[in-house]
Amino acid sequence: MRARPGAVARLIAAGAAAALAGGLTAGCSGENQVPSIGYAVDVALSTYNGGTALGAAGGSSAVFGRVLTGFFYTGPEGQQVADTDAGTAKEVPGESQTIQYRLNPDGVYSDGVPTSCDDLVLTWAARSGRFTKPGDRGQVPAFDSATTAGYDAIERVDCQPGSKDATVVFRPERRYLPWQTLFAAGELMPAHVAAQVAGIPNVVSAVQSADPVAIGKLADFWNTGWNLGQGDLDLSRFPSSGPYRVESYDPKDGLVLVANERWWGNKPATGRIVVFGRSADLKSKVGDNAVSVLDIGAKSVPDLDLGGFAVETVPGRGAEQLVLATGGVFGSVQARRGFALCVPRQQLFDQFGRVEKAPTAGLGAAPLNSRTVQQDSLYYGAVTGAAEKYAKTDIQGATGSFAGAGVPNPTIRIGYAAPDDRRARTVAAIAESCKAAGVSVIDAGAPDFTPAQLAEGKVDAVLAGTGAASGPSGSLSGTAATGALRAGSGLDFGRFANGRYDAITDQLAADDNSAVQLSLLTESENLLWSEMPSIPLFANPRTIGFANGLQNGIAGPDQAGTGWNMDRWVLKR
Repeated sequence: MRARPGAVARLIAAGAAAALAGGLTAGCSGENQVPSIGYAVDVALSTYNGGTALGAAGGSSAVFGRVLTGFFYTGPEGQQVADTDAGTAKEVPGESQTIQYRLNPDGVYSDGVPTSCDDLVLTWAARSGRFTKPGDRGQVPAFDSATTAGYDAIERVDCQPGSKDATVVFRPERRYLPWQTLFAAGELMPAHVAAQVAGIPNVVSAVQSADPVAIGKLADFWNTGWNLGQGDLDLSRFPSSGPYRVESYDPKDGLVLVANERWWGNKPATGRIVVFGRSADLKSKVGDNAVSVLDIGAKSVPDLDLGGFAVETVPGRGAEQLVLATGGVFGSVQARRGFALCVPRQQLFDQFGRVEKAPTAGLGAAPLNSRTVQQDSLYYGAVTGAAEKYAKTDIQGATGSFAGAGVPNPTIRIGYAAPDDRRARTVAAIAESCKAAGVSVIDAGAPDFTPAQLAEGKVDAVLAGTGAASGPSGSLSGTAATGALRAGSGLDFGRFANGRYDAITDQLAADDNSAVQLSLLTESENLLWSEMPSIPLFANPRTIGFANGLQNGIAGPDQAGTGWNMDRWVLKR
C-alpha cells in the first residue's frame, strides 16, 4: 500500500538530515577524497542471488543492488524507482497485461558478455513456480525462489536469444498491478553464467521447450551456484551489470566491491566499497575507523561508539515479528493464539520498537497490528480491528488456549541470527511474560541460524523482519510480506497454507478499486489474526549513521538498505 506523503517525507528527512550533517565538514578546504568506504550492514552475505529464499532472507538486495542492476530498484521511501541505465519497461496495450522490456543497448556484463533478454527468461523460469521436481511431499519447486509473486501470473516471456528486447505477457485471467517489482535489482541474474556452468547451450530454448533435464541442471546451479561460501570465489561466476563488481570476499574482512570498468553509466564516485556483514565484528570495525556508513538494527550492537558519526534511528519498512511454525508445539491454531496472548506486544514496542523521535501516527507510532499493510497506509486503521484482542497480554487466556490445544506448559524455542542484543533481550522479555502462562521460552539464537531451521523443526519460532530477514527488509509494495505467507513460497518458513489467503492476495494484486481493496484487506487481516502464522510486533527500527565527511548518504530503512545509492558516496577527510 502506498504511504501518506507526510510519513514518507519524515522518513526521507531523517536520512537527509544525517546525510547533510555527514557532509558539512566535507566542503572544508584542504580535504582529500578517501578512495575506499566501509559499509557495515547486518546482512548474512550468503549469496549473490537475491531471488533465492537464502538471498532474500539474508539481505542480498541491500548489498548487490548496485552490482546486479534491474529495471527497477527499491528507493529510500521503499518505493520502486525505474533504472533507465539498465533498460526501460512499459505497459503496452494488449488483450492480456503486457509489459515491453528493452535492455540498454550499451549494457554489458563485466566479463564482456552483453546483457540480454535471456536474463529475463531465466529469472522468470526460476521465479514462476511452474517447474517442479519430486520431493518428500510430492512435487516441489525445482528452483528455490523466495517468492513467485507476480512471476506466477506470467504466461510467457517472448525473447530471441541474445536480444535486448523482451515482451512479457501475463495470463488472460491474471493481472499484476505492482509489476515494477519484477526483474528488479539484485534479482536479474546472468543467464550466460548459469548456461555455461550447467552445460546448457541455450537458456531460452531450454525454458521454452521445458526440457526437464536442462531445467534441472539450471535449477541446481541457480539455487546454490552463486553462494558466497567462505571466500576464494571463482569470480567468473560473479560478473556485474552495475557500477560495481565483486573483487573478493572474506567473512571477517568483508566483501570488496570495486568500480566496474565496463559500466556504461555514470562512473562510481568512489572506486572501492568494503561491505562488512553480520559475520564481521562490527564493533571492532567501527572502532578501527574502517566503517563510514552504518546500517543496523537499533540496539542490536551494545556499547557501539558512534562519536564520529551523524546518527539517526528511524522506523523501517520491515515488520519485526515472530514467525511461527504450523507444526510441532504450534501444530494447533489454539496454541499459536495462546502464545500471541502472552507475548507483551506493547511492552516490546516501548522497550525495543519506539524510536526517540517517534511520530504520533503512522510508521513507528505504536505496536504493529498488520503483517502486510504499512502503518502509514490509508487503509491501516480501518483493517486492523482484529488485532485489538492481542493488544494486551492475557495470561489466563493464554493458559487456557495451550490447555485446549493439548500442549499445557509448552517449551518454545525462538531462533534468530546472533549476536543481536536487541533480539536477545526481546526473547528474554517474552520468556518472562509467558512464564506466568506455564510457557518455557528458550533463546535459540545462533551465529549460523537461518530461518530454514523453522521448517526443519529445529526451532518453533523465528524472531526477524519481513520475510524472516535478519537485517534490512520491507518495501511499500509489500511483496515479500504477502509472499512469505503464501502456501509453498520459499519464504513461507512456517509452512502456513490457506487457500483463501492466497486467493485474496491474487485479487489484491489485480484490482485497484479502493472499496475492493478495503474489503479484501480487512478479510485478510481477520484471517491472519485468526490463523496466527506470525505475530507482528513493531516497525523494525534502523540505526543509520554517516561518518563526518561523508557526502550523498541517504538513509534507506527498507530491503535495499542504505547502500541503495552507494555509487554516489564520497568521503573527504
